[in-house]
Amino acid sequence: MNPIQYQFLPENFENSDPNKFRVEDLKSEEMIISLGPQHPSTHGVLRLEVISDGEWIKEVVPHLGYLHRCFEKHAEALPFNQIIPYVDRLDYMAAMNSEHAYVMAVEKMLDLTGKLPKRIEYIRVLVAELNRIASHFVAIGTYGLDIGAYTPFLWLMRDREEIQRMLEWLSGARMLYNYVWVGGLFYDLPLGFEEKVQELVPVIKNTIKEVKQLVEDNSIFIKRTANVGVLPLNAAINYGCTGPVLRGSGLPFDLRRIDAYSVYPELEFDIPVGEGAMGAVGDCWDRNHVRIRECEESLRIIEQCIVALLGDEKRTREFDPQALVPKKIRPKAMDAYVRAENPKGELGFYIRTDGRSDIPQRLKVRACSFHHLSVLPYLAKGTYLADLVAIIGSLDLVMGEVDR
Repeated sequence: MNPIQYQFLPENFENSDPNKFRVEDLKSEEMIISLGPQHPSTHGVLRLEVISDGEWIKEVVPHLGYLHRCFEKHAEALPFNQIIPYVDRLDYMAAMNSEHAYVMAVEKMLDLTGKLPKRIEYIRVLVAELNRIASHFVAIGTYGLDIGAYTPFLWLMRDREEIQRMLEWLSGARMLYNYVWVGGLFYDLPLGFEEKVQELVPVIKNTIKEVKQLVEDNSIFIKRTANVGVLPLNAAINYGCTGPVLRGSGLPFDLRRIDAYSVYPELEFDIPVGEGAMGAVGDCWDRNHVRIRECEESLRIIEQCIVALLGDEKRTREFDPQALVPKKIRPKAMDAYVRAENPKGELGFYIRTDGRSDIPQRLKVRACSFHHLSVLPYLAKGTYLADLVAIIGSLDLVMGEVDR
């Protein structure tokens, strides 16, 4: 790799007339810059090969494989119930959501869909939405760090820690829970859990309000994100984008509404979309705005779940969350694909079984972060190096499900 070389005209620049010097006479060579794999702005072990002309980006080539989970091959050597801890390690920021998607796929193969007690379904949605907020808080907080704002990160991590404590109280683990099981749950809610969540909701609401005032209306943040990394809707669809990245481009596509799984059809919530409030529809500002609004909608869902759980007549110690958990999971020969709305987008599991074994014959994951990373070269081409950092952060990538 050659450094930038400047060629001055005339050749004997020191003895030449400075008034005859012209900017257009400066010539530069392209540079190849390695961004990562260990770099704060890549949000994980991702290497970007950036081909630039000074600060101007001409091409970006992502290089994967620095955090390879080998999840799919691990899953093809394990019984169905033992795969759940490996699912946790895909999107480790939203393990509850990933578990929910996986167990729904297995339950579909066992013909258990729609047959679980409502209490189990409400608890699943409750913990999934708590985890959704925790995941979005990481995305919004670290995005502030990428742009240069430190305070929102501290505020959001403070409240995220409270959510993590709640989920740890529930499952015994801080981030990798193994709580949502095929046919049920690891355990019922601890006594007093619903009341503690009720106390936490107004605290989170107030923090979201403060972050919106501090970040979204900040002139520096607007200049760094508005009209930057604009993703048109047709391009978002063609690249297979989902979740906040797709909704940031203006399409209200949410699997909680489209597929209407679990008890989501019984709950009231809106689907935030990018509207181009500060710039073009689908820019970095819109994607960050959608995540903030989704946290507010998740709080609405949580409040409704708490009301339903507190009013449940089966809220007794006699309730068995493992009543429908099969001792041996051996579905009949079939192919099944089930998807769910994770914080980062659509997470889908395709499973094939031969009907003779309790180990899947084939398991394939449709990981949303992989598709979002594929759109990065499209968004980054023709931008500045500083904008590349803003674009990566707006995509909210997690490398655990990219290098699956």
